[in-house]
Amino acid sequence: MYSIEEFDRCKTKVLKYILYKKRTENEVRTKFNSSIEEDLLEDVIEYLKENKYIDDSDYIKRTINNFKILKSLSIVELRYKLLSKGIDKNLIEDYIYENKDEITEYEINSAIKIIDKKSKELEKKEIISYLMKKGYKKDNILVAYEKLEKGEWW
Repeated sequence: MYSIEEFDRCKTKVLKYILYKKRTENEVRTKFNSSIEEDLLEDVIEYLKENKYIDDSDYIKRTINNFKILKSLSIVELRYKLLSKGIDKNLIEDYIYENKDEITEYEINSAIKIIDKKSKELEKKEIISYLMKKGYKKDNILVAYEKLEKGEWW
């Protein structure tokens, strides 16, 4: 067992880590599993989850929104980046399913940016191959080309 003081000290330590940069539950566990006793860490994590300091669903939403602004990624790459943070696969799949239209539109716009950039040095077949290797869906690549040809982007 542990004291209230120990709990508060550990909670503060973990909270500083989380407030510096949003973290997933898995990142918190990995960081502190060797320095904080297991049952104490479990209780601290539970407390922080109850108070929404740790919220993997919110983390997924924020991360995807940041990627939309900063990066051009396929849905496969988004999924991989979130999985690498130790987020439950079902949470990721649920979010992608619930926001399917928005995420598909993001993948199409990402493909448009890459096509526009790569079309100066590569043939259409090479660009399609490149995008498919990065996990883009063929249908979304074709929609991206269609939009580019019609001038329907920007």
